[in-house]
Amino acid sequence: MQAMDQALAQMIERVRAAASDHTPLRIRGGGSKDFHGRALQGEVLDTRVLSGITSYEPSELVVTARAGTPLAELEAALADQGQCLPFEPPHFAPGATVGGMVAAGLSGPARASVGAVRDYVLGVGLINGRAEALTFGGQVMKNVAGYDVSRLMAGAWGTLGLLTEVSLKVLPVAPAEATLRFECNQADALRKLHAWGGQPLPLNASCWLHDTAVDAGVGTLYVRLRGAVAAVEAACKTMGGTRLDNAATAPDWAACRDHTLPWFAARAQQPGHALWRLSLPATAPVLTLPAAAQPLVEWHGALRWVQAPAHAGEALRAAAQAAGGNAAVFVAASADSSSASGQFDPKSAALAQIHARLKQAFDPAGIFNPGRLAADW
Repeated sequence: MQAMDQALAQMIERVRAAASDHTPLRIRGGGSKDFHGRALQGEVLDTRVLSGITSYEPSELVVTARAGTPLAELEAALADQGQCLPFEPPHFAPGATVGGMVAAGLSGPARASVGAVRDYVLGVGLINGRAEALTFGGQVMKNVAGYDVSRLMAGAWGTLGLLTEVSLKVLPVAPAEATLRFECNQADALRKLHAWGGQPLPLNASCWLHDTAVDAGVGTLYVRLRGAVAAVEAACKTMGGTRLDNAATAPDWAACRDHTLPWFAARAQQPGHALWRLSLPATAPVLTLPAAAQPLVEWHGALRWVQAPAHAGEALRAAAQAAGGNAAVFVAASADSSSASGQFDPKSAALAQIHARLKQAFDPAGIFNPGRLAADW
């Protein structure tokens, strides 16, 4: 405990010095998401010295961990108690941390069914740009009176402050699980998903893809069911498809979460292609996209990954906006595991103004992760 207090004190002093002389700081945990964002700038401020689970009450479904705690360590501790982070945060690479998970605000295959990272954040500790150690929220669901600063940190990418500790709601692992496979094209897959979405089925995750390297057919839809044993078994009988072995499909769902499926790896064979992320209404139809490869569709139709060159950006954004969504580069063609040169979703003028005011309130000197979210930060 004393060592952690000293580490926290040293970070506070470093932030104070940086704010005084306007030295930019690059907040970094395991660096597993360094590929994402506009730019990586500033002296590295490593959060991994703040590590360890400080409180875990399985009966209360609440866990608190320091920001630099390895995400794998937290997930292992929860698994020992038959519990999990239901939103399946992606790791992308070894070394992902709890603070990075919240700062990135990214969720895995189950996002459309169980909610996002921010839905499970109960409280945070952070150091703001004035070198003040602050605490927001707590360890129960009933502390959401007033402005919910804790959840504001989810997806802020460290631009508002240095996370030091996070309290999260967790859930028991579902009693039953099954993955069903259907051979169908994208349009048929979307129709099935839309129909199932209106029924009381234990849908948890879905993935449609047409991987030409391994799939000679029209494409394949995978649907994962989770819930009570009776509900899962009944759904398997009514939905049809081919039921797959859970042990065999678990690595594939993890690969989908971490973008290590062959479909994602194929981008390396397309020089100049970026990985685009299209966020759409789940009911959006098949889009006409300026890309040779078929998209990979997740979240029951609401998330579509596309591999396309940067010059296709205008057409991709237009197609997404016409369907009521947006498109942004997730991994730039020039990005690697330690450099970011992509972009986040374009913001309206009103939203940009709100972001600027928040930045001014939390980080008036503009020292935290400058340029990560926007060119003027």
